[in-house]
Amino acid sequence: MHLRTHLRWQLRTKQLRTKTWAAVGTLAVSLGLAGTAGATGPAPAPGEIVTSAPTSFHPLPGQPTRTKAWHITYRSTTARGAPDVVSGTVIVPQDGRTGPRPLVTYAVGTVGLADQCAPSAGFPRGTTVEGNLIQLLTLRGWAVAVTDYEGLGTPGTHTYTVGRSEGHAVLDAARAAQRLPGTGLSVDGPVGIMGYSQGGQAAGWAAELHDTYAPELNVKGTAAGGVPADLIKAAEFNDGRIGAGLVLMAAIGQDAAFPELDLASYLNGKGRARTAYFTQHCVAADTAAGLFNRISDVTVRNPLQQPDWQRVLRSSDLGTHVPDRPVHLYHGTQDELVPYDSAALLRAGWCAKGAVVDWKPLPQGGHGSSLLAESVPAANWLADRFAGKPAAGNC
Repeated sequence: MHLRTHLRWQLRTKQLRTKTWAAVGTLAVSLGLAGTAGATGPAPAPGEIVTSAPTSFHPLPGQPTRTKAWHITYRSTTARGAPDVVSGTVIVPQDGRTGPRPLVTYAVGTVGLADQCAPSAGFPRGTTVEGNLIQLLTLRGWAVAVTDYEGLGTPGTHTYTVGRSEGHAVLDAARAAQRLPGTGLSVDGPVGIMGYSQGGQAAGWAAELHDTYAPELNVKGTAAGGVPADLIKAAEFNDGRIGAGLVLMAAIGQDAAFPELDLASYLNGKGRARTAYFTQHCVAADTAAGLFNRISDVTVRNPLQQPDWQRVLRSSDLGTHVPDRPVHLYHGTQDELVPYDSAALLRAGWCAKGAVVDWKPLPQGGHGSSLLAESVPAANWLADRFAGKPAAGNC
């Protein structure tokens, strides 16, 4: 009982720190301390920069790139609509280009729950897993904004797999990049959205939220792959399999956004130990620690069977709102982590609502292999959108 109480206290302390951090950001902006508004100026808005500092972008340790990079913190919005502060990185090629430059707001796949796993923490060291894929975009002359998501790189627990929070963070990263002095970006410049796996979920949510949350962004299209469009199906699919650790990570993330779920009350001793471990380590270690675990191995009762958990998880489902810009959606038919069927249903749902969807199944593709196989074709698809070519879709 003492351990359970301690874990509940630890999780809620982190949630309180997140709220405090957001409040501090609001106060800093309102007082002009962040250099973005005076005491009598307008209320802070999503995408406003709270802090910025020079950093560096290395796809691999020590690998040079002809880019300039900034670490930023910027205002965004939680899944419940409250203001928060998120960190990220803005990367701009130093290629002598003048005039409008496309901006890609890039959502990375699962990196872990600890702050040291954040993309912005890895870029200077060359340890961010998708760094080489991001470099392929900068080599095209595109600027890239990479969000760390809510609670990853800032105080609090990362709201892993909470779709609405992720979508807000992705769109607000683009807003922040366009407002950042020294980038040469304009607020009406072309924007693309791109992501895979968790990043595909985030990109999908950004696509769905664009018309209501950030309609001023000149979004040309979204490339999203390996999308966990249905979290309940994904959890059931991974129960007892190689992605079992991701299920508990997702529960931690949902509990961070919706503390009334009270995850701690569902965990047994092994679950409490796993939770403590996962919040301190990155995805490779977390996946290894959770290999082939079943939900019943770490809980005293299954949260997926509870109405409040089902309701919250359903609130992260994609396919309920039509994206107002074209989407390139792709998925490996043999994906071992994210069910192929749920992505096919997402395509069907969007198509039924009138979206322009370019759907591309990747025959025999697994989760990692599909990311690599489609990285260049997906970028080519975005390049066509930046060039003003119409997207016909294949609904």
